[in-house]
Amino acid sequence: MVVYKQLRNPVENFVASIALSACDVAGCACRAKNGGVSVALKAVFGVAAWALKAHPATLYFSARCRTRKGWPASSISIKIGSSIEQMSQRMALYLQDKHPISYEIEMVKYAEEQGFSEIWQADTRLARDCVVMMSAFLAETTTMRFGSGVLPIYTRNPAVIAATWSTMWELGGLTPEGESRVMLGLGAWWEPIASRVGADRRKPLTAMRENIEAIRQLFTMEEVTYEGEFVHLDRVRLDVAFGETGPRDIPIYLGATGPKMLELTGEICDGVVLNYVVSTDYIRDAVQRVGVGAAKVGKTIEDVDRPELLVCSLSDDDPAEAMLTGKSLVAYYLGTEPHIMKASGADPDLVERVKEIVGWPATEADYRKAANLIPDDLVRNLMAVGTSDQCRETVAQYIDAGVTCPILFPMMDDIKPVVDAFAHWTP
Repeated sequence: MVVYKQLRNPVENFVASIALSACDVAGCACRAKNGGVSVALKAVFGVAAWALKAHPATLYFSARCRTRKGWPASSISIKIGSSIEQMSQRMALYLQDKHPISYEIEMVKYAEEQGFSEIWQADTRLARDCVVMMSAFLAETTTMRFGSGVLPIYTRNPAVIAATWSTMWELGGLTPEGESRVMLGLGAWWEPIASRVGADRRKPLTAMRENIEAIRQLFTMEEVTYEGEFVHLDRVRLDVAFGETGPRDIPIYLGATGPKMLELTGEICDGVVLNYVVSTDYIRDAVQRVGVGAAKVGKTIEDVDRPELLVCSLSDDDPAEAMLTGKSLVAYYLGTEPHIMKASGADPDLVERVKEIVGWPATEADYRKAANLIPDDLVRNLMAVGTSDQCRETVAQYIDAGVTCPILFPMMDDIKPVVDAFAHWTP
């Protein structure tokens, strides 16, 4: 996305807007030519660069990012009369139920003002419902995008999921780049929560493939018949009688942790939501697995978006408390969610000791008690923790490992310092 600051007078502002529009058109042409740039296109970027006092190559890269389907790769701030500023990293927030809803809404609006591109709302526990929260956020914002991080496929019928996201698609409208403001993130849930509520998690790979294939077909707004082992649709369509009846171009993401699910993601999804409380070594391996799946259908890893949930326990005033809070979260996941226990690489003996204190469901007091068992080094290996500088350094390592968009999970009571630390940040 190209963003330029308010200029000194209306004439300059008008010239800049025309130049940026030209970049958009040229960017589309570049993509149609698979990246080739003709003499005419070079001229467009050259004139735009003169108008904006920026480098033509930078505008070309920005326009390519801006017109890439599915997600803006970066944003560039341009200031008239000075050299072009560095690209800012695409950033997001992850929200669960730690903070009051009214406060989260205010922080979502603040994050949008500070250039954060998206919010991912949790839905894997029996706490807050992602659809309710996403709808509230959509109603209070104008350009930010929102995804479910992630919705268990066992809690809703695929036709109901498609209708729900179609409704939020209508509610939110499109971004200035013409993209859906809603993203659908799906997951296979986890034990023991799934079995305790009666969900049948057998053959999760098959169930996930069927759900995603069916939902994607329903998003076309055509009639769908699908006969699978888990999904059964008989001449079903999203029967929108009034308003927009065209296809819903809603990107589908899969929250994947294990190797087979990661490969499935690369094969059939627009993106993967990579898990948190994992190391950068795990991320590198996960990205490679996604690439294997993408190659099966003629895609490359660059065709698959790779945001990652990343815990951020940040405090410049009290980094020791930030560390203790981070330890509490590590204790929770080691004690309750087996797939994250395995992916974290934590010592099995430590996991067993933590499980003696923390089980599902657990209280905050349980987390704090088990936190004393967690070594500092393990926390630093699994999340961003400490001061702003320390957290930025860690997040940069995850980006280097292959993450396209860090989805920061603020662990401290005050979310604003996290937004401020990463607003307009460049790794």
